[in-house]
Amino acid sequence: MKKLIYITALVLFTSIQMVNAQRAPRLSSPDVNSKNDVTFRYYAPNAKEVLLSTEILEEQMAMKKDENGVWTATIKKVKPDIYPYSYKVDGIEVADPNNTYVFANERFKRSIVEIPGDKPLVHSLRNVPHGKVTYHYYNSKTLDTTRRLLVYTPPGFDMQDKSKKYPVLYLIHGGSDTEETWTKVGKANLIADNLIADGKAVPMIIVMPYGNVRPAPMPDFTKDVMNDIIPFIESNYPVYTDTEHRAIAGFSVGGGQTLNIGLTNTDKFSYIFSFAPYTATQEFSQNFSNWNPDAKKINEQLKLFTISIGKDDFLYESVQGNLAMFKEKKIDVEPIIVSGGHTWMNCKLYLSQSLQRVFKL
Repeated sequence: MKKLIYITALVLFTSIQMVNAQRAPRLSSPDVNSKNDVTFRYYAPNAKEVLLSTEILEEQMAMKKDENGVWTATIKKVKPDIYPYSYKVDGIEVADPNNTYVFANERFKRSIVEIPGDKPLVHSLRNVPHGKVTYHYYNSKTLDTTRRLLVYTPPGFDMQDKSKKYPVLYLIHGGSDTEETWTKVGKANLIADNLIADGKAVPMIIVMPYGNVRPAPMPDFTKDVMNDIIPFIESNYPVYTDTEHRAIAGFSVGGGQTLNIGLTNTDKFSYIFSFAPYTATQEFSQNFSNWNPDAKKINEQLKLFTISIGKDDFLYESVQGNLAMFKEKKIDVEPIIVSGGHTWMNCKLYLSQSLQRVFKL
């Protein structure tokens, strides 16, 4: 009997040891020090190669493996901002399993690292009054389904106070992003909080819909916005319903959707902000290839129309073509050219610039 107990205990102990030997160690990753050096760690004892892919660097960075199977890479003196990153493990992209800060996206598997500055950045979490982000479900008659959107309401907002009305910005995410990307990556709510607290932006409601309507045709998103989303917001929130207090903005694919929606409905929007727009779509071609707009009427209706782009953005030449086309049609459009590429670092910049100008003209 004693021998049986001993053997059972030995087997159990051996099993626990084997499980512990196979379990990945608890790693701290990413680590940011006081000099803004950031260290990434990933456990993959059997991997042959692990590369760090991050928008901090233009090229992927090879990570080094130690005797415990932990791969490490350090980048020195990183400029304060929020950066997506991932690991490429023997050619397979993976997010950082030690980081709960995940990039909201349907295709890319990325994590996010935030590098703080000596002074708070426009997206920093500051000790100011904060608004609220609410998740809503609405019935889309256009798509014959129930869909989700996010609504930011500013500090001090009271749903029961029907005497106070707010202007509305409809804010669209990029391709393969989701309705959560503008808050989880773009920090739209914190940017709005900070600018409102500093008196640089007016209190407003920001609506962040889900722009991917597949398997329906993508142009149906325009119909969804106009026929379902706007009526839903105006039926459930104390907002102005006139053109003067309605704006639309978007990034990348959402920037192209912004142009499609805004410029074909200039009687509904007074502000159009297109951030690095992707316009190689059937909808854009149908709307603008043989476009003969009433430029005088559109310019009178639009208080501000801007297109923002980074000089290193892969869409830079395409956007230059868009700008030339609008100018040829005598549409008043303001180009905003900055440094950098097709990144959410630039996206936050575009949004912060736009929030400081919308609903003020």
